[in-house]
Amino acid sequence: MLLRALLGCVFLFVLRAFSLSSNSHDAVMTRFSATPQIKNLIIDTDLFSDVDDAGALLLAAAASSTDVCLLAVNVNHPSSYSALAASAILAHYGHAHVPVGRVRRPLTNETFFDSWFFELGEYASKVAFHWSGGTLPWGHADDAWDAVSLYRKVLSEADDQSVTIASIGFLENLSGLLNSTADGYSSLNGRALIAAKVEELVIMGGGYPSGYEYNFWGSNASLAAHVVNNWDASPIAYSGYELGANVRSGARLMAEGPAADPVRAAYIYHTYNTSRPSWDPLTVLYATSGLASGLFEYGNEFGYNHVTENGSNAWVYDDSVRNQHWLKLKVTEDAAAAELERRLLEGARAAAKDDNASLGLNQVPGRHFGDL
Repeated sequence: MLLRALLGCVFLFVLRAFSLSSNSHDAVMTRFSATPQIKNLIIDTDLFSDVDDAGALLLAAAASSTDVCLLAVNVNHPSSYSALAASAILAHYGHAHVPVGRVRRPLTNETFFDSWFFELGEYASKVAFHWSGGTLPWGHADDAWDAVSLYRKVLSEADDQSVTIASIGFLENLSGLLNSTADGYSSLNGRALIAAKVEELVIMGGGYPSGYEYNFWGSNASLAAHVVNNWDASPIAYSGYELGANVRSGARLMAEGPAADPVRAAYIYHTYNTSRPSWDPLTVLYATSGLASGLFEYGNEFGYNHVTENGSNAWVYDDSVRNQHWLKLKVTEDAAAAELERRLLEGARAAAKDDNASLGLNQVPGRHFGDL
């Protein structure tokens, strides 16, 4: 399955190369080489308690048709439905062979319940069942890769300095990668492998210049501190709570999107037809497009992030460190929201067109998700 995913990235490279220059005959391609046009991406998600993870996967999958090679998706929440839903979403958007890894904790059958505000609904199990597909069809969560092993395999096979990692959840898998030792995939330990292969780490977590945000404290704050305070081998960009809190998205997808789209259904299940903050979609949009998207700018020139054992964070202004930044919007929040809405809707419509608007594999007969 992993080989087929990588071959898809090679095919994308070839298409882009010929589209750039039909007269070029001297390009040499090894593995899934990084170019200024093609971004190699791994996503690490806690797809479970907020639907913006599903929106972020839609954006990454849609970008993967033109500008991004989606190498793998790791899940950092232990619910089996999280991994199954990630696989289902990937399959719907044409990435059925992208491998999915899971956190090194026993899988559970936990489903989300909003015990804080009693406003939000559960979506992961429903998406996993009704759109079952990909490398982890319904009932096969145990077949997921070990997340750290998947990181090590994919990174070992990548060209140097070619992979962007987008973390849109807890940092347990990345902590495991940092601590990993040589294995059958690579003779390098985790730190050395990261230094050799990772171009940039993009983290949704914290607040800037200081804050106390769920992705750092919500699961295991010490692991978040371990990653943030010890990841010095590649540049890091931080997407803080304040970046996406007031950028609302999902409304157009729910109102105008294809009836059989799984992410549209996820937003409806979760929000009951209200938009959501866009923490994870903005993070993935930066990870795939960088500052070139025109939506972002850096909030600092130098310094680094520091996370304490309780998960709070603060920026340390050290002029000797120049490869860490936090993100700010370069446009208004309304403009950023409009761009996300456009991309979400276009991605869903493109998938529906490719799939002739067919329903999910296990969808209940007669159920029409346009009526949700």
